[in-house]
Amino acid sequence: MTQKQWYESLFENYGQKYDSESFTQGTIGECDFIEKELGFNKSLKILDVGCGTGRHSIELTKRGYSVTGIDLSPSQLQRARDKAKSENLMIDFQQQDARNLTFTNEFDAAIMLCEGGFSLMETDEMNFEILKNVTRSLKTNAKFIFTTLNGLFPLYH
Repeated sequence: MTQKQWYESLFENYGQKYDSESFTQGTIGECDFIEKELGFNKSLKILDVGCGTGRHSIELTKRGYSVTGIDLSPSQLQRARDKAKSENLMIDFQQQDARNLTFTNEFDAAIMLCEGGFSLMETDEMNFEILKNVTRSLKTNAKFIFTTLNGLFPLYH
């Protein structure tokens, strides 16, 4: 058995607590922004990379979008599935590594918010693999909306 990376161990038993973290409280506003960027086009198929407990996938599905959520963490995905089920939502949540996605030209848009994999990696090369894989998963002229940590922010605030 291979040893787990720190980011895999971090999220192992974090599903319940994750949803109460301060940085997860902006879901509605974040989804408002995503909808505006996507022109409110409900026909778009969206990939949620590093979906965690599914907060964006669930909110966007409630708004009428078709979303596939991927994450590396089984416990985060189980929490996402439980939350979706409790709201009678059918969402395709899959355990996948963003550095090795199985999709090709399938999605009209991708989101990767709140460090959904990006910037958890140890090297720029690993982050580049995420970018390449998400890009390969997208159709031509698709949008990719993501956030990343600002390393200087903690130093100045």
